[in-house]
Amino acid sequence: MRWQRAAVLGALAAVLVVLALGVAREKPPWSAPLVGQPAPDFTLDLFEGGRLTLADLRGRVVLINFWASWCTACKQESPILQWTWTTYRPRGLVLVGVNIWDRRQDALAMIREIGKTYPNGPDAGGRILQDYGVTGVPETFFIDRSGRIVRKHLGPVTRDLITAGVEPLLSGSASR
Repeated sequence: MRWQRAAVLGALAAVLVVLALGVAREKPPWSAPLVGQPAPDFTLDLFEGGRLTLADLRGRVVLINFWASWCTACKQESPILQWTWTTYRPRGLVLVGVNIWDRRQDALAMIREIGKTYPNGPDAGGRILQDYGVTGVPETFFIDRSGRIVRKHLGPVTRDLITAGVEPLLSGSASR
């Protein structure tokens, strides 16, 4: 009797393992295009007025940073992102801040407090974060001139990380 129960439990465990492996290989519906894929297009209504459409930036290097005002790591990286904008904008880089999971007044307060001057807007409906497979903040995407995602960084960025990611894209020496 014991060996029969052990056999049934063993068979059940094997079936569960096979099912788990199959589910783990499937992409969830909210997963983002992976590095090497075209960046999903979007239009962002900017806090400062106007609209920004990613497709209009084709031919330029773009960084997309997902952030929220309540995120400590987002506040930590904000001066570095502002430095990135100031340093690399003259060379053609476009930095776009996408505010998610936040209240408009809190986001605007942080923009004023930090002194963000690069384009920022809310992803009010959550479509952009879903298209990019964002799972937390901050997350930053590096997009080459052809509109392809070449890098995704989870967590706060550093100057060294930005420089290492942006310089090859701006100089055209990034490997494909």
